[in-house]
Amino acid sequence: MGHNKITRRLFLAGTAATALAGCATPARRPKLSRMGYRSPNEKLNIAGIGVGGKGSSDVDNVSSENIVALCDVDWNKASGTFGRYPNAKRYRDFRDMLEKEDRNIDACTISTTDHVHAIAAMAAMKMGKHVYVQKPLTHTIYEARTLTLAARKYGVATQMGNQGHSGDDVRKFCELIWSGIIGNVREVHAWTNRPIWPQGIPDPLPEEPIPGDQDINWDLWIGPAPYRPYNAKYAPFNWRGWWDFGTGALGDMGCHILDPINWALLLEYPISVECVSQDGKNEQTAPNKSVIRYEFPARGTMAPVTVYWYDGGNLPQRPKEIPEGIKLADGDNGSIFIGDNGVIAIGTYGGNPQIFPESLAKEYKTPDPLIPRAPGQDHARDWIQACMGGPPSCSNFDYSGPFTEWVLLGNLCLRCEGKLLWDGPNMRVTNNSEANQFVRMKYRKGWHL
Repeated sequence: MGHNKITRRLFLAGTAATALAGCATPARRPKLSRMGYRSPNEKLNIAGIGVGGKGSSDVDNVSSENIVALCDVDWNKASGTFGRYPNAKRYRDFRDMLEKEDRNIDACTISTTDHVHAIAAMAAMKMGKHVYVQKPLTHTIYEARTLTLAARKYGVATQMGNQGHSGDDVRKFCELIWSGIIGNVREVHAWTNRPIWPQGIPDPLPEEPIPGDQDINWDLWIGPAPYRPYNAKYAPFNWRGWWDFGTGALGDMGCHILDPINWALLLEYPISVECVSQDGKNEQTAPNKSVIRYEFPARGTMAPVTVYWYDGGNLPQRPKEIPEGIKLADGDNGSIFIGDNGVIAIGTYGGNPQIFPESLAKEYKTPDPLIPRAPGQDHARDWIQACMGGPPSCSNFDYSGPFTEWVLLGNLCLRCEGKLLWDGPNMRVTNNSEANQFVRMKYRKGWHL
């Protein structure tokens, strides 16, 4: 496939056009930039929602701006972040923070548990706040679609926290695929060493005493999920494996490892998803390990492609083109692209590409850059510039929303039997009505999207 064809498609079609050409709705410009001018001394006023754990580094990554408010349901976990920003006002409930600090906040980072992402982001966007939301963007497919549409409606700058999307590696890899060196890609095999937390647990955990008020507020932590008694093995870390709160290994790493696949192959809606195998299926948590198969139709000049996902120690078979003894990509996480003319293996974010057979690698000449590079490969800065009225950030919701939809579709097949036929535009499984209950969640009273 030549550069001319792929260039035209990239700039005219779908998610790639959004990511490359900046076709999303321009961001609301704060302060002086509303008049087309930004003082060099002007900064955004940013609030953090979920500021312990990963949220701590997310706040630090935007510390070039004014950190004006911090919110976390677990003040013990958030104590380090509180200490670094002593002038920021502190809250436990993001709804209270947004109401009381409305006039003081331009933008929010959101790094809560998966099941609170969409509700917090929607509340902020409705008030005109720009949002940076950790991956996976949402807990459910429906939430991803809803946030995508809301970002357009409210004209705010958005970014999902799959930081590899701002890297040079993924851009170079896309250009490598688009050069046509391995021809049409027919299969991709992606794997992760996750989960690194307990899964395959069939029953709720026994009740334990809730820590004191200066630690976790359990009712707020449960948020929109069905209430269950406190147990320290739910929070602050192991929640990822529980369906009520997290999205398992696929949700944790899929938005990283599958991103080069999504971008390079211009993926849209899959037509089906199927669980090839799993160990430890149950109603409470994701399984111990699984293999999932997605099928995507042809996209323009690109052939239909099957994408396999492996977790929990499962690994793909080594293609015949790759000699034994060669370590692939990052080892624990990576993917292999199988084309008509050869094979490419890459790491988590598209780096360290290995082309096989060697004779093909020797022929390859690096193409001229096609995708604009993100300054400093800085995902947070990319978002801040969009908040200031610059071009849309590279993983804005027009890109990351549809991407999250198909990633999370894989979890439906872990919870239901057989191949699921997927009507992407209508977010509906057409051959298994039971599966559709997992497309969206019912929120606990007092919580809404």
